[in-house]
Amino acid sequence: MNPINAMKLKIASFDFTCCEGCQLQLANRESHLIDFFELLDVRNFREISSERHDDYDIALIEGSISRRDEVERLLKIRQQAKVLVAFGTCACFGGINSLKNRFPLDKIVRDVYGDMAVETLPIRKISDLVKVDLSIPGCPVSKEEVERIIVSLATGSQVTLPKYPVCVECKQQLNTCLFELGEICLGPITRAGCNAVCPAGKTACLGCRGPAEEINMPAFLELVQERGLNPRDLQDKLAFYNAFEPLATDET
Repeated sequence: MNPINAMKLKIASFDFTCCEGCQLQLANRESHLIDFFELLDVRNFREISSERHDDYDIALIEGSISRRDEVERLLKIRQQAKVLVAFGTCACFGGINSLKNRFPLDKIVRDVYGDMAVETLPIRKISDLVKVDLSIPGCPVSKEEVERIIVSLATGSQVTLPKYPVCVECKQQLNTCLFELGEICLGPITRAGCNAVCPAGKTACLGCRGPAEEINMPAFLELVQERGLNPRDLQDKLAFYNAFEPLATDET
């Protein structure tokens, strides 16, 4: 056995109810993959390898939980993993899948599938069911951020996420504030780390990375009110990824 390979950190990636876009973000970074995986022994990662192994130190979990068999599978992964990472907005907060929780599931299943038996449960984020050691938000995640965090785990370095809001990154790029264009943007209250990719493209931030630390929610609500913007629009944006629950309430 190669002694270098014996020192590699064993990592596995698993997908649940999701689009697998976060895993593809990492897998598609071809120019960095060789150097990146010099630090890692990939034990399970469907987008990268057909090999399957049940021994791993770190488990990356993409997706939310929507069925009983997913619950059982997640519990088994948690038992094996020394470090479990919620990977992407669906895993961290429930994500866009959480929108289904607004509807009566039994009725919707009957309307869509008729008499066909379809198992479905209300969407839950990973931390609703197991202990999460680390969360990497984003829809999709940032390739650079994931690589930096996993390298930190592999080398025993401190893992950090930005504490400031997306507005900081947006101003660094000299973007026109979308509030000036008459839109509600969640950049002032959303955790940075995405390089303000949506506002830079003139698309309002929907808060996929969740709340920044120590946000000033009263000031943000006052800004929305002062601009005469639609409070129902604000409510929909806050609830879109389920990342601002319980801030996304009817009283907001």
